[in-house]
Amino acid sequence: MIIDATFWVAVSFLIFIGVLVYLKVPQKIDNSLNEIIKKIKGDLDNAEKLKDQAKTLLSEYETKVSKSKDEVNNLISKTKNETEKDIIKANEEFHKIIENRKKSAEEKINQMKNQAIKDVKNLSVDIAIRSVEKIIKNSIDKKKLDKIYLSSIEETKKILKNKSI
Repeated sequence: MIIDATFWVAVSFLIFIGVLVYLKVPQKIDNSLNEIIKKIKGDLDNAEKLKDQAKTLLSEYETKVSKSKDEVNNLISKTKNETEKDIIKANEEFHKIIENRKKSAEEKINQMKNQAIKDVKNLSVDIAIRSVEKIIKNSIDKKKLDKIYLSSIEETKKILKNKSI
């Protein structure tokens, strides 16, 4: 039998494998790989949990955003309705004020018209009385004139008072 270098390499290889098995190197490698695998699985599980939490938070925020949009739209529509009501109310109040001013002006006009009519009547009475006085003074003597004058003045006053009331 010839022992050559390949034989010694094979023997040394088997001894090396035996030493590795004796020192439990494959188990240590297996344990460290298992630990790394467990750590990676834990990280993956944690990442999965974080992903689920992120999805939950996203859906919650989307719901909140949707509710906020609905609330904003409701506030906008309420504000529009209130504004329209306020405009209508202000318009109605404006028309009422204008109508009241119109009525007030018409009343003042009527009062002024009535006062003018009364003034014209009073002036007419004064003119009539003066005219009658002049006519009587020129045509009748003094005694008769005084009697007629006093009676006509009294009658005229009574008649005019009855008409002006």
